[in-house]
Amino acid sequence: MSNAHPYPPHLDLARVRSAHGTVALPGSKSISNRVLLLSALAEGTTRLSGLLDSDDTRVMLAALRALGIEVEQGARPDEVLVTGAQRFPQQRADLFMGNAGTAIRPLTAALAMMGGQYVLSGVPRMHERPIGDLVDALRMLGARVDYQGREGYPPLAVGCGRPDLSRPVCVKGSVSSQFLTALLLAAPLAVQATGQDFAIEVEGELISKPYVEMTLNLMRRYGVSVAREGWSRFVVPAGARYRSPGHMLVEGDASSASYFLALGAIGGGPVRVTGVGRDSIQGDVAFAETLRTMGAEVEMGPDWIETRGVQVAEGARLKAFDADFNLIPDAAMTAAVLALYADGPCRLRNIASWRVKETDRIHAMQTELAKLGATVEATPDSLSITPPAAWRAAEIGTWDDHRMAMCFSLAAFGPAAVRILDPGCVSKTFPTYFDVYGGLVA
Repeated sequence: MSNAHPYPPHLDLARVRSAHGTVALPGSKSISNRVLLLSALAEGTTRLSGLLDSDDTRVMLAALRALGIEVEQGARPDEVLVTGAQRFPQQRADLFMGNAGTAIRPLTAALAMMGGQYVLSGVPRMHERPIGDLVDALRMLGARVDYQGREGYPPLAVGCGRPDLSRPVCVKGSVSSQFLTALLLAAPLAVQATGQDFAIEVEGELISKPYVEMTLNLMRRYGVSVAREGWSRFVVPAGARYRSPGHMLVEGDASSASYFLALGAIGGGPVRVTGVGRDSIQGDVAFAETLRTMGAEVEMGPDWIETRGVQVAEGARLKAFDADFNLIPDAAMTAAVLALYADGPCRLRNIASWRVKETDRIHAMQTELAKLGATVEATPDSLSITPPAAWRAAEIGTWDDHRMAMCFSLAAFGPAAVRILDPGCVSKTFPTYFDVYGGLVA
């Protein structure tokens, strides 16, 4: 995979009035890290095409190599060949996971199922992101997982332990759907060791359900079908085993698509994204419907989406909204910045999961939108935004959060100067974001 894209300490965004063009999206982060792990645990060699090249995927690739998995560069820059081992050859490893939740959580569950001695750590922010609900579930299964610092948070030491599937394992669904995804992805390892079904029961309301649906879809492609009773009980059958599909094409990233679709909605358009569309397995394609409710025109094909909209730089306005964003929390950040251009106050509800992401996104978004002149009120699970009566020039802090940097690029359609601090944080998922953005705006 290629080297990181260099950025200066800050980026001054020129004021823009319009946007149009076509973007070939980079691969989905969520899909990329899932299929890397699935390929490592499957029988056979898998060719992964369209794989995202970013900090988070490099972390997963480095961890798999450290665990003894054979990973080779493919014929194209976005292609790798992963030879599965079903169980990791290396029985001891210290793994640095950066701030990649999509890597540390499923790897923790997989390692807990197969024995050995492992330590997983990350950047300081990763050590503030909760993992206790997953650890509690793994301990119910008989796994040895010990905290190396604060209780409930990484770093973790994972030791050997035989899975006990005599009763269902329970996991809370209200903090992060990644905990359930981690258990599901690791479940075939446990059923192979015991010859029993693996039942998982979800306590409380499960958030971000489309991400779990994505996990189940990808598991099916690797030969494992999971029985589901609503969103409260999941059963992985005895005998389940991952088998390579031979080739997997990673879809474009639907969360990253939201910024470009928003450009079309506020910059006239048309702006088209390719690599994700009607046939996508990612829930964030639903953001296109959010833009429709704001007044944008949206067209969609099997693997593309196109938006046209108003010219907010000329005084036009989007329609205000009051919506539940529980199913699309990442794309919801884009909606929060679009609220700057609405014809009235906007409200984002059911976004408590923002609190435990790369940063506390409710607090970060409230702070940075207020710098631009918006009136912003926050609760533990919502954000209310009144557009600025008078815009103010602002230095936007990105809080070491890639999505803060990308969504606030939309503020350049306002009448005041915008400076993005630490723009290089986009390397987590989209290293060339500002280059692509610059090619669309005028």
